[in-house]
Amino acid sequence: MYRRAYVTLVGVAVVMGTLALVVSLKYDRPLLDPEGKFLGPSWARLPLLLMGAVLLDLVPLTLWRSRLRPAAIIPLVRERLRTHWTPERMTLVALGVVCFYVTYVSYRNLKSALPFVRSFNNPNDMFDRELNTIDRVLFFGNQPGPVLHNLLGTDLSAHGLSYIYLWFLPLVPLALTAWLVWSRNISYGYWFATSQCLAWSLGTASYYALPTLGPVFHFAPGYTALAHTPTTDLIEGLSRSRNKVLHGDYDGSSVEGIVNSVAGFASLHSGITLLVALMVQFTLRNQLLKVVFWVNFALTVVATIYFGWHYLADDIAGIMIAFVSFYLGGIATGQKFNRHSLQSHPTTTSANVPVSID
Repeated sequence: MYRRAYVTLVGVAVVMGTLALVVSLKYDRPLLDPEGKFLGPSWARLPLLLMGAVLLDLVPLTLWRSRLRPAAIIPLVRERLRTHWTPERMTLVALGVVCFYVTYVSYRNLKSALPFVRSFNNPNDMFDRELNTIDRVLFFGNQPGPVLHNLLGTDLSAHGLSYIYLWFLPLVPLALTAWLVWSRNISYGYWFATSQCLAWSLGTASYYALPTLGPVFHFAPGYTALAHTPTTDLIEGLSRSRNKVLHGDYDGSSVEGIVNSVAGFASLHSGITLLVALMVQFTLRNQLLKVVFWVNFALTVVATIYFGWHYLADDIAGIMIAFVSFYLGGIATGQKFNRHSLQSHPTTTSANVPVSID
């Protein structure tokens, strides 16, 4: 029943991994694991992530239900493993984690190699001026970022939007884990994992199709009035890393090598936060969570413009990527969409049991 989901999920990971390998060999760029220094050695990464997903479910649940009574823990663990961690759930978690991991690491490597593949060592050869011109036309001769600075201020708003922007970093793995481990319908987990992999892949393609740096890197003077925030440190760190990669000031043979993380066109901050909001809207019943994640998406879009990470066209492209990935992921996993409402119906509860549709 999940053949299309398997093929799509694994296919995207294989294509991304192959492209990353080809680029690495052709342009003599080492394949790097950008999160290696935080998550331990590469050979142990995936087993630890899979074990962590299981423990994240079992430990808090059994401690809560056992009321810390040792005699009750083992029976509760066995019951949870029997009822929740079925072969289908284990397959979903394993496929989801492995395919996303391969896709994301490939995305980071392809993004890092972009200046060498497209040969845009000179920032003036990129498309920042064209997208900046569009922004100025839409904002009557002004850049959107400084307009937001005047409207929202440059101190308190800067700190608030900084944390909204940086919340994206833990949101991605936490959201994926939540849908893989706790989705009430197995097909929802495949839907989210497939959509995530599609979104990161389409985002990578957009970088190569229309490469940009972003306003804060190409038109930096417009963003110097902002208060110093953690986002300021991130911008400075990414700029230093990009310069080191471009000018060869790093040890290419190092496992913990440096990657270039400065690239546009599409804003995947906007795209992925919209994708999460759509998944919450279509698969969860809690109204408060729906409001929270739609607000998170809206504020993230504002933050991308406020800090100069992206142009307006970048955010629009990221939003389109989210809708396309969400829909294709839904089709691949057997979702049936209602034309006139923000709802969908799964066509399966498991690989073998169909769901009756009213």
